[in-house]
Amino acid sequence: MNADIAKAANALAEAARTGIACPPVRSLFADGDVTAAYAVQRVNVTAAVAGGRRITGRKIGLTNPAVQRQLGVDQPDFGALFADAEVGDRGVIAPGRLLQPKVEAEVALILDRDLPGTGHRPEDIRRAVRYVLPALEIVDSRIAGWDISFVDTVADNASAGLYVLGTPVLLGDLDLRAVAMSMSRNGQEVSTGLGANCLGDPLLAAAWLANTLAALGDPVRAGDVVLTGALGPVVNAVPGDQFTAEISGIGGVSVHFG
Repeated sequence: MNADIAKAANALAEAARTGIACPPVRSLFADGDVTAAYAVQRVNVTAAVAGGRRITGRKIGLTNPAVQRQLGVDQPDFGALFADAEVGDRGVIAPGRLLQPKVEAEVALILDRDLPGTGHRPEDIRRAVRYVLPALEIVDSRIAGWDISFVDTVADNASAGLYVLGTPVLLGDLDLRAVAMSMSRNGQEVSTGLGANCLGDPLLAAAWLANTLAALGDPVRAGDVVLTGALGPVVNAVPGDQFTAEISGIGGVSVHFG
């Protein structure tokens, strides 16, 4: 293993273990070396699985064009979801479980079939989806002060933290581009958006993920959860906060920070 990749992976793993955020890892790579950043992610995901954690799906990040421009990229990124990172709907997140959490509302998908091969389009994803769910993703960064570039967040498992899934409903012919999201914190609306804010269509985001993972030899599979990306602005969270999101045509989901 490349020594710099090992150094970056160790820094992020140690931050997760101790709860003490580390400096950015981007200085360890050539400028914009996304391949190296994903190599760091794979090191820590592989170690997590070897340690007994179970992958339940994938998350897509950076689906908002404004955020892409901010980080100087023209593509989303992805990370792994783990079973022990799922929090039940209306559940409580214990204080100190995360370093510097932020919350965003998303459309989640549960797949009914494997998606091998590339060339998948939104209509292919629609046929492969069994359920759609409202979701809250609690993103987190092991990097101090969220001082991240694209390679930092990729290396850090796409800034994955925890996730909350609402009640599943059949996708049917629901137009995910048109769904409207409203997220409140302690009863006050703090984020709004549409399905179209997620790369133009959450199904297009999922198609990007399916094609990308298939090209890497690790395709999306039946039963996987896919968090397709934020529908509106991300919001900081502190102990005591209660977040609730409603997505038209899909339903609601909530979580409490203890």
